Parts: sequence; C-alpha cells; structure tokens
Amino acid sequence: MNQSLAHISLVVRDYDEAIHYYVDTLGFELIDNTYQPEQEKRWVVVRPKGDGNCSLVLAEARGDIQSDFIGNQAGGRVFLFLRTDDFWRDYNRYKENGVIFVREPKTADYGTVAVFQDLYGTLWDLVEFSADRA
Repeated sequence: MNQSLAHISLVVRDYDEAIHYYVDTLGFELIDNTYQPEQEKRWVVVRPKGDGNCSLVLAEARGDIQSDFIGNQAGGRVFLFLRTDDFWRDYNRYKENGVIFVREPKTADYGTVAVFQDLYGTLWDLVEFSADRA
C-alpha cells in the first residue's frame, strides 16, 4: 500500500488575505485559485516551496460554526509543522516579514524549532530536524 497526505484544509476568514499571507509573507506557492460556481466558493491551494507534496486548501469559513474555528483548529495546540532545510534563514526572514513567534527558538535532540502564529492565530512549528530525525 502506498498512501500520503495530499491536502490539509485550513479554515480562513478571507481567501485573498490568506493568499497574501501565505504567499507574500511565508513564501508559499499559489498552486490553484479556481472559482467553483456550482458551490459558490473557490478552490485555493498553497504549499511551501520545495519538494514536499502536501499542500493547504484555504477554506473560507461559511457560517458561525466554521468561523468559530478560524485560528483554533487544534484547540490551542500547534496544528501544522513546517519543515525547513535552514532554520535560521527562514526564522530571520519570517521575523523581517512580521511573523509573530510565540515561542523562541530552541535546540532539542530532534532539531531546532520555534513556534509562530499565522495571521489568524493558528500555531505552527518551524522546524529543522536533526540529520537522524529527518
């Protein structure tokens, strides 16, 4: 059996502000931005630059129930883990771009990590894994 994650859905407030943040601030690639008239929504897909295959589907919230989960899809825990091949390059670039880090960098046996929040408050680990943990 050969399986992998293709997409992770992330509930956002607004398509365009989310695209701007993920593409312009974090440096992700915009893979798709297609209007789906039959569902009156857009199919918006972004992913980090690199050789990874998993991407984010930016899903604009519809209604109060979905809106309540914007920025808190994991109940206050880190929800997404962004692997990098150069922690300090990306950490410094993100800081320059105004990304808010809520936990400062630390080095552990598995690698170097810091926690940042996206524009909605969703928590992310920026992590460069040690060679033996990659």
